[in-house]
Amino acid sequence: MNKTILRKYARLLVDTGLALRQGETLVISAGQEGLELARIVTEYAYRRGAARVELLFGDEAMQRLHYRYQTRDALTSVPAWQIARYDEMADRQVCYLALLGEDPNAFCDVDAALLNDVARARHVALKRYYDATTDNIIRWCLCAVPTRPWARAVFPDLSPAQAERKLWTYILQCMRLDAPDPAAAWHAHSERLRNRANYLNERRLTALHLRSGLGTDLTVALPQGYRFDGGAERGRNGVAFHPNMPTEEIFTSPHRLGTQGVAVASMPLSHNGTLVRDFRIEFRDGKICSFDAREGADCLAQLIETDEGSHYLGEVALVGADSPIRKQNILYYNTLFDENAACHLAIGQSYPTVAGCESMSEAQRLEIGLNRSHTHVDFMIGTDDMYADGIDADGNRIPILRDGRFVAEAE
Repeated sequence: MNKTILRKYARLLVDTGLALRQGETLVISAGQEGLELARIVTEYAYRRGAARVELLFGDEAMQRLHYRYQTRDALTSVPAWQIARYDEMADRQVCYLALLGEDPNAFCDVDAALLNDVARARHVALKRYYDATTDNIIRWCLCAVPTRPWARAVFPDLSPAQAERKLWTYILQCMRLDAPDPAAAWHAHSERLRNRANYLNERRLTALHLRSGLGTDLTVALPQGYRFDGGAERGRNGVAFHPNMPTEEIFTSPHRLGTQGVAVASMPLSHNGTLVRDFRIEFRDGKICSFDAREGADCLAQLIETDEGSHYLGEVALVGADSPIRKQNILYYNTLFDENAACHLAIGQSYPTVAGCESMSEAQRLEIGLNRSHTHVDFMIGTDDMYADGIDADGNRIPILRDGRFVAEAE
């Protein structure tokens, strides 16, 4: 990708994604293919007044060697110096930018249970850092840089070079970098998502009812004081930022004990190098009581058994069937994109989307219905015939989605 486009991308990430301020520290996570963009972001961030920019380099080939040669105990033990680094990132309230471009098949031959154990151990060890991102103490932004292994998975019928170019084209569209003024386009889009969220917040709903022709029939209870979010969020210091770029969702955290019914996946789930296809999950009093999958059932089982909280939901998100990512009609094998193609649910950790919960302890959050887990994995249930109603305290039903489209915008 030419440097003119990369500079445009860097400006969008620094100014709109992170809203970097004078004197702040920026930490960039990137692999080999993201280094060129990382360098351009670094220069632009310094020009915008960053006090320090640090790089966290990751390499999947090296990680595979770790899995091949390290013992399980070594893999699931996080060194104290790594914990100290991430604790300091939380304490200093850095800005964090992740340039994602993972190969979906990088770890397909690694034991899925081991991958799950490593992820859980890391989440436990780096709890202060993960809590700081979940609670927006750290302003963070996830975005993507195409890589050839990733592009080959998305476009297997093209040559590696052609696949990479096509994936770049699709991602630039998702990022609105083809607009005359990408920042203005993002702010307008964010406002549209905020209006959708506010519409549902004003209705003071007690539950959502979701149905699809695939068989989803799910009632999702909402905690008292719930808040739908979407588009830009606000850091604890009041600065607006965009944690996910792209994004097409409005979302909230359900009451952990209030989901009833069946959710049927509308897209495959790519998790730890395994594709889980054609699966359904049944909930009773919030807890997963049964599930099955045509392919990848073992992977799904290991995900659900991560901890007690992974038996419950941490997110419900609404995405219109007219989402530009959905219209691309591809599977990205990357949750950042796939979750913005369809309504979805997430197993595991909740977001702090209840009024006043920012000052609550973990026990208090659990008491009001927010879930706690060492994982958070989205799976898609949205379809072109998706039907969603809100239910208020009097039992009135408020139409939200019909045939996958937001009703309020069609009126």
